[in-house]
Amino acid sequence: MPEELSSDDRFNRNITYSLVITGVLLLVLPMFFVANKETAYSAYEVEGDGQVSDMRDSFEEEEGYYVANTMSTPMLVNDWKDPHRTLLAVVAPEKPIDETEAAEIYKFVTEKGGKVIVAADNTNANILAGMFGVTYFDDPLRDEKQHWIYIEPGTTNPVIDWGNVWSATSVGQDVEQMSAGASMQGCTPFQIQNPDGLRDCRMPVMFKSPTGLKFEPLLEDIDNPNSRKIMTLGKASPSAFIDIKGDGDPTNPENPAPGDLKLMMRFDYPGIKVFDELPNTDRGAFSSGVGELEVTGSIVFVADDEALSNLLWELDDAEDRGLSRDCSAIGGYTQNNCWTQEILNNNDWGGNERFFKILVYDMMEFNNANLSAPIKSDRGNFQIVFDESRHVTGVVSAPFVETMGTVVLLTSNEFLKWLVVLNVGLLLLVAMMVAPEKENWRHVFDLTKFNQRPEKLDPTSYRNRVRTALLSKVRIHHDLTRDEMAQTPPPEVQAMIGDPRLVELAYSQSRTYTPQELRKLMQAIRRWGKNN
Repeated sequence: MPEELSSDDRFNRNITYSLVITGVLLLVLPMFFVANKETAYSAYEVEGDGQVSDMRDSFEEEEGYYVANTMSTPMLVNDWKDPHRTLLAVVAPEKPIDETEAAEIYKFVTEKGGKVIVAADNTNANILAGMFGVTYFDDPLRDEKQHWIYIEPGTTNPVIDWGNVWSATSVGQDVEQMSAGASMQGCTPFQIQNPDGLRDCRMPVMFKSPTGLKFEPLLEDIDNPNSRKIMTLGKASPSAFIDIKGDGDPTNPENPAPGDLKLMMRFDYPGIKVFDELPNTDRGAFSSGVGELEVTGSIVFVADDEALSNLLWELDDAEDRGLSRDCSAIGGYTQNNCWTQEILNNNDWGGNERFFKILVYDMMEFNNANLSAPIKSDRGNFQIVFDESRHVTGVVSAPFVETMGTVVLLTSNEFLKWLVVLNVGLLLLVAMMVAPEKENWRHVFDLTKFNQRPEKLDPTSYRNRVRTALLSKVRIHHDLTRDEMAQTPPPEVQAMIGDPRLVELAYSQSRTYTPQELRKLMQAIRRWGKNN
């Protein structure tokens, strides 16, 4: 017959089982939640049209920007180096941006001079967008007047979908405020190659199943209208509507058609003071070359994440999938409403990368005359950070990503981050070291050891413990030793006690007590002796 485990062994075994089960759950649960979920619009997933890896490659390999990602949280944007030379790209947020993250991004733009692009087709970015007066709808936009057509691969039939929307967009002007002549001009190849101060022209941008943006001025826009510059870069036609009911019916009153749905909006906050390298003549008292200069914080809201996806990014890839650089005639189908009717020259679509490259260039500080020329001449001094924390992670990497996300919330310092991870591992090792069982009456405060709780008392022993407490208090009150108390006749002890209820507790052999009665007797024992 196997020998029974001691209490120490049982406790050690239970601790071991608990640690093993906890470790398995920490690994399995994150994997379970992301199982069968595809990562969409990640800059680091190269397969599929629904990614933005082509965008990353364009900015990193062709444009020369320093490209990175944040896997944990965008809460730390204000801790990044040179925030005024950093652009955060939040594309297709699959997880909502919460209040704390939104507040940090707002501060990043309005106080640090940071740059942000948010591209979504749902309400996951609404907390952030609402801080700037923008609201994302949660349903697709349909536009009878501004939709593009493509040839389905392997066929000759044009695909007509009012959800495939185009817009004639501007880089740094409000298209609703542009003069008629400027709004009809397409951006020339020279302007595109030399985008400094690109104004008074528009270029086409394609969207696939976008939603709509609604803008309402904030109180600050009324009190101080010059505090920021508000621009509608692209908009839908007045006939566009939000297909809330999913029936594609523009006459359905439940499908709102306010007539002013935006597709892209930009907000600039000029006059933000930061420190950076200045030209030699502007350094003043700073011999190191670092001085104070004014920069502009900027944020752009895009009503579609697929506008930045691999499908619509490069013209060559788009044409391979049946799209055309000219929307006026495709596969024998002539479209009456095309961007060529709004942009009269230089109106070929060159892939959405052409527009967004110029937009990012315009948002950065390349036009800042007070910034050092060596800084501006090397685009590697400017960072583009993709927010990968909004995406579903891979099954294997999920536990690591969630753990690092928690650690990064504690510190953004690289050394301290790994120090926290090391300490967590050491704590787990310490948890496996179990101290020998200590006596029940002894309390030892030792964080490096675990000790099981004392065994619970048998209820039948409660009366004896109360009786012992009573006699001990009587003995001490009358200044008797234990031997003297034992030799004292019962009548004398009863006289010392005085209270009939306590006398009965001390000497009755047949009397039984409920727990409530014993609690009352304990109260009487505490009061005993104060008036004697």
